[in-house]
Amino acid sequence: MATANLLLHPVRMRILQTLVGAGELTTAQLRERLPDVSTASMYRHVATLTRAGILEVVQERPVRGTVERSYRVRQDEALVDEEARAGMTKEDHRQAFTVFTGAMMADLDRYLSRDDADPPRDGVAYRQGAVWATPEEFTALVEELEALVARRTGHTAGDGRVRHIISFALVPDKATGSEEAAGPGEAAASGEAAGPGEAARGEGAGG
Repeated sequence: MATANLLLHPVRMRILQTLVGAGELTTAQLRERLPDVSTASMYRHVATLTRAGILEVVQERPVRGTVERSYRVRQDEALVDEEARAGMTKEDHRQAFTVFTGAMMADLDRYLSRDDADPPRDGVAYRQGAVWATPEEFTALVEELEALVARRTGHTAGDGRVRHIISFALVPDKATGSEEAAGPGEAAASGEAAGPGEAARGEGAGG
């Protein structure tokens, strides 16, 4: 499992978002999809993720005197584990969430910058809801959400499929009076999701 600092870097997060669900890509193909990332930066961050075991080399082939490698995400390693999360400070969470939401904004901006972007047609959605749940119910809710997305991650291009980004954040809402209203052992939780309809991940790195 990885650390939050390793995964929640703006460029590394975008690399993982691009690779998840795409099967395997070379560094050159990643550069085509992320043209604002310099070649040197791309190679550096891909190397960092590979050394950490989050990316793996699945194919090597000679190209003009060099070796071209194809990479894919090891999704079992592209997660911040419970122990690492437990060691994060409040400021760590604040910084990580800033990176996370910044990446979502960048995803939406890239989509809206396309000439063919049509949010209503493409199903762009960003919603927020709230549920009351015991700790056990909340754990079940998270598992259900992850399972719903995981069932779609094995799909590939073709048959009219369009890749979508699915992002969600789960935040306890402990406003004044909420704990009293909830009763012993309950907590209010709010969830928000954003899904630009143009590209990217079905499931991604996160805390």
